[in-house]
Amino acid sequence: MKHDKPRDGSGPAKEGKERPTLKTIAFMTGLGITTVSRALKDAPDIGAETKERVRMVARQLGYQPNRAGVRLRTGKTNVIALVLSIDEEIMGFSSQMVFGISEVLSGTPYHIVVTPHSHSKDPMQPVRYILDTGSADGVIISRIEPDDARVRLLTEQNMPFATHGRTDAGLVHPYHDFDNEAYARQAVQRLVARGRKRIALLQPPSKLTYYTHTRAGFLAGLREFGAEEVPLAVNIDTPLAEIRDGIEALMRSPDAPDGIICSSGSAAISVNAGIEAAGKRVGRDIDMVSKQSAPILNWIRPEIITASEDVRLAGRELAKAVIASIDGVAPDMLQSISQPVWDD
Repeated sequence: MKHDKPRDGSGPAKEGKERPTLKTIAFMTGLGITTVSRALKDAPDIGAETKERVRMVARQLGYQPNRAGVRLRTGKTNVIALVLSIDEEIMGFSSQMVFGISEVLSGTPYHIVVTPHSHSKDPMQPVRYILDTGSADGVIISRIEPDDARVRLLTEQNMPFATHGRTDAGLVHPYHDFDNEAYARQAVQRLVARGRKRIALLQPPSKLTYYTHTRAGFLAGLREFGAEEVPLAVNIDTPLAEIRDGIEALMRSPDAPDGIICSSGSAAISVNAGIEAAGKRVGRDIDMVSKQSAPILNWIRPEIITASEDVRLAGRELAKAVIASIDGVAPDMLQSISQPVWDD
């Protein structure tokens, strides 16, 4: 006698034939559909053991929520959009950010969608697109300006969001930031401890908020530890080849610094190349400090003094902040700053 597969999807899905559903997971676990649904949403009234059992079965079945159906039922997309700059990305910054966000989202119904863009183009375009299409429940943005038009627009539209960096225009919003002021001050301290007194700063572009933080820490360090600044005509957004050429020219000049601080790991590679092109060497003729998001600089030149910026942690904090914002948590409760961790 032929036994037809249940039409309501209550039995296990046949591989390659039907998409697994909540009913499939319920059938496999012996739980109710409502319990399965709440377990996948990490509901607080569902026990940890039940959640783990449901998630294990869901992974084994390859279960994915039907986003179109979810959106029709709830008005939600279960998408977090990460708007990420892709310029001069050679040090793993973007991948570390994505890893951190994904670690948090893996235990939730949310999925990350990366929206890459170039900082040389209109930064409003990806944010407007997300708002116009309703393609995400929350947004994460980076490269923040003191009075950031994207932050104002997202706030006005009541779109949950979090920023990698702070604003300075009286807007209270979720953010995670790195303490660039502490980094720059401590970098000066380390260079002076090595006898360096003429220090150059390869800083962020002046339009970004962390330029102000970096400059404040740098100038405070110069005053406190008794050093002077050697001006640089380039910044971390300058094309890498131009950074190399600019550093080479400076190192060949009578005004060459004996210490340099970099605000970008990628740019530090160009700085080192420029120093060596001028016939000089880090650790002998000049000392260099740089922050990095991956332990690569020390492989290239072990003499570089490095501080780790934990971008993976930043991704986790930003994901938690934007989800909490979606859930209605007050923005002033969703702000955090991480400290530099020196690799010496």
